[in-house]
Amino acid sequence: MPGGPAAFRALLGPLLWGCALALQGGMLYPRESPSRERKELDGLWSFRADFSSGRHQGFEQQWYRRPLRESGPTLDMPVPSSFNDVSQDGQLRSFVGWVWYEREVALPQRWTQDLDRRVVLRIGSAHYYAIVWVNGVHVTEHEGGHLPFEADISKLVQSGPLASCRITIAVNNTLTPYTLPPGAILYKTDTSKYPKGYFVQDTNFDFFNYAGLHRSVLLYTTPTAYIDDITITTDVAQDTGLVNYRIFVQGTEHFQLEVSLLDEEGKVVAQGTGGWGQLLVPSANLWWPYLMHERPAYLYSLEVRLIAQTAAGPVSDFYTLPVGIRTVAVTESRFLINGKPFYFHGVNKHEDSDIRGKGFDWPLLVKDFHLLRWLGANSFRTSHYPYAEEVMQLCDRYGIVVIDECPGVGIVLPQNFGNVSLQHHLQVMEELVRRDKNHPAVVMWSVANEPKSSLKPAGYYFKTVIAHTKALDPSRPVTFVTNSNYSTDLGVPYVDVICVNSYYSWYHDYGHLELIQLQLETQFENWYRAHQKPIIQSEYGAETIAGFHQDPPLMFSEEYQKSMLEQYHLVLDQKRKEYVVGELIWNFADFMTNQTPQRPVGNKKGIFTRQRQPKSAAFLLRDRYWRLANETRTVSHNTFCNIRC
Repeated sequence: MPGGPAAFRALLGPLLWGCALALQGGMLYPRESPSRERKELDGLWSFRADFSSGRHQGFEQQWYRRPLRESGPTLDMPVPSSFNDVSQDGQLRSFVGWVWYEREVALPQRWTQDLDRRVVLRIGSAHYYAIVWVNGVHVTEHEGGHLPFEADISKLVQSGPLASCRITIAVNNTLTPYTLPPGAILYKTDTSKYPKGYFVQDTNFDFFNYAGLHRSVLLYTTPTAYIDDITITTDVAQDTGLVNYRIFVQGTEHFQLEVSLLDEEGKVVAQGTGGWGQLLVPSANLWWPYLMHERPAYLYSLEVRLIAQTAAGPVSDFYTLPVGIRTVAVTESRFLINGKPFYFHGVNKHEDSDIRGKGFDWPLLVKDFHLLRWLGANSFRTSHYPYAEEVMQLCDRYGIVVIDECPGVGIVLPQNFGNVSLQHHLQVMEELVRRDKNHPAVVMWSVANEPKSSLKPAGYYFKTVIAHTKALDPSRPVTFVTNSNYSTDLGVPYVDVICVNSYYSWYHDYGHLELIQLQLETQFENWYRAHQKPIIQSEYGAETIAGFHQDPPLMFSEEYQKSMLEQYHLVLDQKRKEYVVGELIWNFADFMTNQTPQRPVGNKKGIFTRQRQPKSAAFLLRDRYWRLANETRTVSHNTFCNIRC
């Protein structure tokens, strides 16, 4: 492969590869507190792609040893962003291999001189494989493009009179049969058509393989004795909320912990001590989804105070965690939140926008949440990878329910089901659960999207991944998203909820809208008869070019998209009275894909354009979602109308 992790191992040997890739410690979101500071490194970084034939030049010349500009020309690259669409270089847009980022960081004097303080470097996401140096010293590496990783760099920045430190991050976007998502490098050997060594990245997923530092890079501090992790689970007994907590401490064995739970007005409603326990909250305000209650998304604050004894004397650490008290349960035909039936009426999304690619952007995120609320959507699925932590935080605050999906998309070849892939998949699920376990908005884990789970190796593979995920978090159901074409699905018996994608009258029976009802009814009846589990229509939709109109409806017209949705809705209205518990449109907004004749500048199945302007189907879906909310609402009619207006 072009300079991928395996090639890096072969080039440098085992010396730098000694760091363990197993999970170590917690992954609390870096919040400021009286004992903690953070310094965001968003902005312009120096950047260079390694265009050498093997993509190894950066390692051979050790670009991390000195400032990047000294070994060749660099570009200004914004972080966070994908590097692909920022410049005018067509080579860079489709680049596969190693790219290099660098940033000189000025450090506060107290960070470098206070030896009772830890300094931690945190990378929110680097797609796909990342290696990190600080002042030329290798500090960590990470496989996987959508989850955070970090390194304690205290010894490096506190070793002398440093005024700054140089952070270098090499990122490789190569996908192999063993990555998540998987891919393959295809070498074109016909020299009459391709130059020597020519290769392309091949994938089995329908979105563009954007790459780079997609989320914030930051430094944060903690005391040397610190709160490392917190795990919260909640329950309800009559009207009393039960908040079960477990707290992990690093850096000392001699400590005290004080725990307080505060309501939204800042009043202490429960207190505890020690590393684990249960807080009782009389007359608890429950965390309800958007449009399901007059006061949705109620969040308490869990304040944890650590008082530790160290060789240097007493140390204190403080951390505050938002907490939503709610329950999730599944029956043969219902999905229950706080004991009441919940119906998912929402969307699938992508982290995707003009210029930024998959780079995190606050204005875009807030715009999307305004559109979700306008639409009357109460949920979405993180298709097909974990989204930024800040997205999960807004879901907690706004009551938007989340099906949290790992990057297991495009698992369709036998070699994708081998032991190497399985071990990596298990680790990704550990990282995902470790990061998102405390979000009340997350009600279900999704371990894959449309895997070829009818293949013989898939049964053991998915049984193992699903069982592992349930062991990591017994409080939430687990699913994977299947395709209606898979009549025999070896993974489905192990999931709690069946999520089914189907595109009747789009990918087959082109233009024949009259067939949708029969085929969709057959799909639901077959799946439910076989497994007796609640079903979510997790994808359905049609490609639509904004402003293209045809009557009678023709494919790609706005009228065709609306007509297709209407045919699906007729069946969904019947089956949601029985065992269908949700519908998620594909897609919220148009998004970029690889260039093919079937994809004119990306996938156009959005009900909004890539620029977040509505197509006709958005208004159709808005009327439906508000009607569904009105039928299942527990809020008063006046409150409901005020929210919608």
